[in-house]
Amino acid sequence: MESKRKIKTRASVLLLVSALFVGMLAGCGGNKNETAEKDNGTNSAATTAKDDNSPITMSFFSADPSPNWTGMKDEVGKIIAEKTGVTLDAEFAVGDPQQKVALIASSGQYPDLISAKNDLNKLVDAGAMLDLTDLIDKYAPNIKKVLGDSIKRARYSDDDHAIYAIPTYAGVDQENFKVSGGFELQHRAVAEAGYPEIRTVQDYENVIKSYIEKHPTDENGNKNIGLTLNADDWYMYITVTNPAFYTTGSPDDGEYAIDVDTQKVTYHFKRPVEKEYFRWLNHMNDIGLLDPESFVQKYDQYKAKIATGRVIGLIDQDWAYGDAEKALKTAKKYDQGYGHYPVTLTKDYKETSFWPTGFMAGYGIGISKDCKDPVRAIKFLDYLASDEGQVLMNWGVEGKDYNVENGKRVIPQEVLDRKVNDATNFTKETGIGLYQTLGVHYGDGVKDSTGNYYTTNFPEQIVTEFNDVEKTTLAAYKVTSWRELFPKEDEFKVRPWGAAWNINIPGDSEIVVLDNKLKDITWKRIPEAILAKPADFDKVWDSYMQELDKAGVAKAETLREELVKQRVKLWNE
Repeated sequence: MESKRKIKTRASVLLLVSALFVGMLAGCGGNKNETAEKDNGTNSAATTAKDDNSPITMSFFSADPSPNWTGMKDEVGKIIAEKTGVTLDAEFAVGDPQQKVALIASSGQYPDLISAKNDLNKLVDAGAMLDLTDLIDKYAPNIKKVLGDSIKRARYSDDDHAIYAIPTYAGVDQENFKVSGGFELQHRAVAEAGYPEIRTVQDYENVIKSYIEKHPTDENGNKNIGLTLNADDWYMYITVTNPAFYTTGSPDDGEYAIDVDTQKVTYHFKRPVEKEYFRWLNHMNDIGLLDPESFVQKYDQYKAKIATGRVIGLIDQDWAYGDAEKALKTAKKYDQGYGHYPVTLTKDYKETSFWPTGFMAGYGIGISKDCKDPVRAIKFLDYLASDEGQVLMNWGVEGKDYNVENGKRVIPQEVLDRKVNDATNFTKETGIGLYQTLGVHYGDGVKDSTGNYYTTNFPEQIVTEFNDVEKTTLAAYKVTSWRELFPKEDEFKVRPWGAAWNINIPGDSEIVVLDNKLKDITWKRIPEAILAKPADFDKVWDSYMQELDKAGVAKAETLREELVKQRVKLWNE
């Protein structure tokens, strides 16, 4: 049985589509589409007589930042606008995206297109989002083709099968060839240490310690930094708290650890082994290898510090520190760039960055009820999902950003040099990589009908993007890519719920309040434990555990487990 919300929203779509159709019959122009049915009476996107590509501007909000956005004035953006007629007037979240989405939801006035990530529920509860099911079926053949049977994973919930957002953050049939996280070390420090095994936190610490002892300052007399963390707002998850489960055998399910067989849920900080990970960070602070500004610096300060080349070790994702590393590469300080290592607390654990999830729906882009032309909007999104659109977004312009040689797409060396070593300017000029999360797309490792990969992330291409210093480091470990150092995906069981962090949470669920309480406690207590005197660490940790109990952590675990089991049912029924 359809929920009331779904019936109401689908009715809104039908009314909008009907109004458009009546307008077309009356000969109205503007931004409407002219459709004609074939003799056999079918009605689908394939029967469209001619798409309306007249210029139209649509407003768009994204919960993610996009520092290189040019207003679609880059090469790829101009072509997308030319092909579809659509230009996006985009707003990207600055600061806390949850607060911004909440403001949009309560305003009653919505952008045409919205990418709210895990706060989609706020907009759905406000009645802001259209059910895209019928629009996709009638006007989006490319979206249907790419998603295939995985389209059922785009359904909102177990009791509401509407599609309020098409999944654009995950690639269909993704193979992971690139490493973005793990523990990072400067190539020069690893080289000076003689390319030792870097498998445990102790191995990692040894490299940093030996380098800092020999080189306490840089060539200008500025103090070198062993390890710095970024605890500015939500980046706290990325560099401070998430590594506690990556290094101790649990995959990324947000703030919860979930048994892959029983689906039993535990607030992951309660796992005794994670206490030992944070004890190690406490030790790093005690011996002076942890940057004392880790918990007070802002994100821009963090990146600026890395860009000086003084930071020997990071525990981060390259999309977060990448701008700083790009600055080092632009300055040709390649040995101050970073390699990725599968560090765990001890050798008893496997690093879990590549624990498989299956296709990850959940995060994506939706069309609001205020959209001025839902049909144009879905056709815009469908173009991005087309083979032409995907190749354009990933590879750029043929003859300029890539050539076709003997049937294979090849990136010229001069273009590759700019893409790798002048990445920020290259991205702003070309737009390559800027539009990936706007459209449904295939993942790395998938080939199109020409036998070429849709993306540029495949083994042969990845190797060409490494500079000589990186290649030397990799060769010392007898591998050609960082991915080879990490556990293979088939060493883990696929999680039937995907990842718990992208499960939609009903707006009226008590878990919203409980999660915020637990987060506030955790974000206060974890830094306190790391910065405490070693003799006080256990006392601080015990107080932290007691606070979690009082705040209702057990109930939060129970509610989260219910959501996980509902997701398993929704995706596997």
